[in-house]
Amino acid sequence: MKFTKSIRWRLILWIALFLSLMLGALDFAACKIYSAGRMAQLDDALQRRLAFLNASLYPLAFSQPAFGSRPPQFMGDRFGPPPDFDDDIPGPPPGDNQPPGGPPDQRSNQGPDQRPDHRSNQPPGRGPERGSDHEPDQIQNTSPPTEFTTLGGILSSNQIATASRRFAIYVADGFYYRIWTRDLATALAQSSNCPEAVFRPAVSEKDTGTYARTRAGYREMFHATEGGDSLLVGLTLAEEWAAQRRFADWLALGSFVVLALGLGGAWLIIGRALRPVDKISAAAQRIAAGNLAERIGAEETDSELGQLAGVLNSTFARLETAFAQQKQFTADAAHELRTPLAVLISEAQTTLTRDRTPADYRESIAASLETAQSMRRLTDSLLELARFDAGQVNLHREKIDLAALAAQGVDLIRPLAAARNLQIHCDLAPAEVLGDSERLAQVVTNLLANAIHYNRDGGEIRVATGQDGRQAVLTVADTGCGIPASHLPHIFKRFYRVNRSRTGNHAGLGLAISHSIVQAHGGTIEVTSADNAGSSFSVRLPLPPTLSVPPLAPPGR
Repeated sequence: MKFTKSIRWRLILWIALFLSLMLGALDFAACKIYSAGRMAQLDDALQRRLAFLNASLYPLAFSQPAFGSRPPQFMGDRFGPPPDFDDDIPGPPPGDNQPPGGPPDQRSNQGPDQRPDHRSNQPPGRGPERGSDHEPDQIQNTSPPTEFTTLGGILSSNQIATASRRFAIYVADGFYYRIWTRDLATALAQSSNCPEAVFRPAVSEKDTGTYARTRAGYREMFHATEGGDSLLVGLTLAEEWAAQRRFADWLALGSFVVLALGLGGAWLIIGRALRPVDKISAAAQRIAAGNLAERIGAEETDSELGQLAGVLNSTFARLETAFAQQKQFTADAAHELRTPLAVLISEAQTTLTRDRTPADYRESIAASLETAQSMRRLTDSLLELARFDAGQVNLHREKIDLAALAAQGVDLIRPLAAARNLQIHCDLAPAEVLGDSERLAQVVTNLLANAIHYNRDGGEIRVATGQDGRQAVLTVADTGCGIPASHLPHIFKRFYRVNRSRTGNHAGLGLAISHSIVQAHGGTIEVTSADNAGSSFSVRLPLPPTLSVPPLAPPGR
């Protein structure tokens, strides 16, 4: 069997395709949800750090936590495990939330010589490890002025340094930042790990919203203050992408395992479901080889394949019966034809042994003619049965009166009945049917001939017709020897004879032909009999539609 023609492989391929599409769709959705969730967490972390940076730069507007303790909003941050901070972290003493240089109004009155310089000649270094106690990053001061006007007042280098220290100690965790003021196009300050290509977001002067962007493998969030300053916090997406790849790899591995288990289970289930098909195929091959008694063993008769096995077993049984009947029919036909052929050969041999008188030749030829006519009747009967079996008999249907047909048959066989001193009693009521008058007359003649042949001398024959509900009925009864009960189921079989010693010129095909004719008309033929009590044959044919007798109305209507 070709691979593409196998039902099992077709089902496996369809299941594999379906599972692959479903698992692929689920994996795609899961990756999207996972990516969106992690990106939402990252945006939340960026927003909180941006708010922390803004609060560190403008402490008058936001309350700041004391040095030595991590802000509570960052304790559960997955970007940095909550360390156990000690109070000896470098920085101002606890509770000192006052920016260096005094309040903004005082710092604004300081002279140029008293203002602290925010510039630093120290090159930017690498930020501290997460949760470490090392010195924080140095702010990169990229502009020469020492003070700038903002929403919170004047930003000094000490304020920026303090904000940088707070950001690096508490919330850096690999994040970077950059600060632009309204007066400068270049960055005022940035963390040491800030990429070089970070540019200032283009926002309007009055836009104080917070926005996120993805740029060249980085995720960044920026905010513009009411004073025109811009703050940006970002983080590389390398770790996020690596986590998403790991998640996708685990999903792919899980999907492969599910696909393998699904296909393995499908293979077992399909194999178990198709096992009856293999049994049916093997049984059919054995039957085709000649073992007609073979049957299919169906374990589950209620399933579809079990019902198919039952139908095939019934078909095989009918096939076996048909073959047996064909073999028996062939044997019986050969037996019936052998006797007249032997008679013809014997007559010819006897005639040719010596010269005979014309009278002897005439007698021999007459005997041969009678034998040949018997053979012709036999072959005609066999041919007629073969046509009925093949459905090649064309019935010329017309409305006929079964009573008139029976009367004609009685008139035809009355001389034969008189020869044996048989009395024929008729009770013929009108009964119209739709059928072939010639074929139905043949049925009547066959039944009457059997009633005469198997009757006792001086007996009686009763013929009756009439209607019984929606059927026309013909009954032919005799007072002959009867038929034993054991022979009644076989009486309509071909070449079947109850007593072969009393066959005469009958081949045993009359009832078989009558049975085929009645069945072709949609009717039935039945027999009731008993030993030495005679037999009664009943033929039932459907009435024409216009003559159907309506059912009796219920009482009271």
